[in-house]
Amino acid sequence: MTTKEERLSFLEEMKDVRRIKKPNRADIKAPKDLTPGHLERQRAATARPIIDRNPLTSDMVEPLKAHDVLEWMRPGVQHGVFRKLRLGQYPIEARLDLHRMTVEEARREVFTFIGDCVRYGLRSVIILHGKGERNPDGIAQLKSYLATWLPELNDVLAFHSAQKHHGGTGAVYVMVRKSERDKQNNRERHGSR
Repeated sequence: MTTKEERLSFLEEMKDVRRIKKPNRADIKAPKDLTPGHLERQRAATARPIIDRNPLTSDMVEPLKAHDVLEWMRPGVQHGVFRKLRLGQYPIEARLDLHRMTVEEARREVFTFIGDCVRYGLRSVIILHGKGERNPDGIAQLKSYLATWLPELNDVLAFHSAQKHHGGTGAVYVMVRKSERDKQNNRERHGSR
């Protein structure tokens, strides 16, 4: 709170102050002419081809139905390990939900997700892709693409449709390769080179 004397003192000090007639504002309108630098950046952006580092196919794939089971394992994966994966006996360390994504969005997400799993040492994960039962043609589009994409990724060792309590044929368990760091830790721990 200010006192009456303080207000009067303030007004006395400000008595010669006058309002500025012309506003003192910067002119922020963008120039309509394109500068040579702008034109060069536009040309460079359109001339340089976009490099897609994602190896997953974006072409047409074999269509799958809602209740088709996904299963695949890379040579060298032990049958007992694959059986445990198929039965959902490994703890799920991460999940990716592809529901309501376009094929291109799902393609990017799956590629990034598997890379992140390797980076963070996650070995057993689940991807929810949906069954596609509501599609008029009965084709499970994301499921069909996922069945093609997962074997294309070197970091995927095996996958199998999930157990009913984890989503059944609308989800897939994925076993991910160990990162080089984890492999080295195992070698050091067990004394092998």
